[in-house]
Amino acid sequence: MRGGRAHRLEPALEIVYFVLLNALGHLAFVGVRMTTSLFALQLGGTEFTVGLLMALFALLPMLLSVSAGRYIDRVGPRQPLVVAFAVLAAGAGLPFAYPHLVTLYFSCTLVGTSFMYIHIAMNSVFGAHGTPEERAVNFSWLALGFSISNSLGPLAAGFAIDQLGHAEAMFSLSLFPACGMMLVWLRRRPLPRPQPVPGMKRSGVLELLKIPTLRNTLTVSLLLSMGWDLYTFLTPLYGARIGLAATTIGVIMATFALATFAVRLTMPYFVKRLPQWLVMCSALALSGSAYLLFPFVSSVALLMTLSFVLGLGLGCAQPIIMSLLYETSPPGRQAEAVGLRTSILNGSHTLIPLASGAISAAAGMTPVFWMLAAFLLGGAWFVRLRIK
Repeated sequence: MRGGRAHRLEPALEIVYFVLLNALGHLAFVGVRMTTSLFALQLGGTEFTVGLLMALFALLPMLLSVSAGRYIDRVGPRQPLVVAFAVLAAGAGLPFAYPHLVTLYFSCTLVGTSFMYIHIAMNSVFGAHGTPEERAVNFSWLALGFSISNSLGPLAAGFAIDQLGHAEAMFSLSLFPACGMMLVWLRRRPLPRPQPVPGMKRSGVLELLKIPTLRNTLTVSLLLSMGWDLYTFLTPLYGARIGLAATTIGVIMATFALATFAVRLTMPYFVKRLPQWLVMCSALALSGSAYLLFPFVSSVALLMTLSFVLGLGLGCAQPIIMSLLYETSPPGRQAEAVGLRTSILNGSHTLIPLASGAISAAAGMTPVFWMLAAFLLGGAWFVRLRIK
């Protein structure tokens, strides 16, 4: 009896371990992004400087994600995870050792690139764990873990900044990936990975884009991820512009993460009952509408409300996107497909923060919010045409 109960608990404990592992890296990544924005302003940087720093989080991932995915497909996730957690810890701690604006440029590059490897490797692990029927639910747990770390990251960063200072906050955040590195290093069992395909010939990346469902999934993923990542860029700037404290900004951003957590708690139920593309259409429409209203709001309560609405919209689609991405990828190329998605997204995140920072400095933040709303609402129309 006890043996059977332990056998049934083992898959659940594995999921908890994988969620924790991913959360340790993501919490540091989110916290460092917020801290970098405020640290740069404190060191005398402009909004354009902040945009440039945010772009550096995505520059090398834009160029290396596909090759990183191929590498993880070939060697498995363990070795890349150990190295990536170590580099993430070093990148986060660098501004503590050398608290200068120029150091932030190196820190952003190291943190962004190392988390790219963690993201691709952990998606490969979750996709390979369990049966194909369990895949959507497994990705729902991964998305739920992202919500937890996305909530705790800004809270931890904001509290550490106000209580300790910006440089000390960066050091505090470096401890999380250091713990992640130890968890992978001490694990004796191999991590799940997709089965290699013997004798498979590697075709070009463009071959992946010829798969219609995969191409549509990547398009919607780009729009939703743009809305998500620009929220983490725009909210600290907007909060600082209207005079909010770092802790208050962290609480507002944690409200966004709380909404993603709440909606993802329900996703294992809804993912079996609602058409996948209908969920993504609704997510785009809700998120675009919230961004339209953002420039008219300055009270903390209303900013928290809009952040919660955005969290509901942007949070509900990710488990479906990652499940579709894995299912529609050719066998043996799942991590490469995740790498392609990461490369496309980081390409946009390299250019858009630069453009957003320049527009914000020249014309204010309202045009940026409205342009983002237009992209998301246009995406809802695109998806609606696909489900007719």
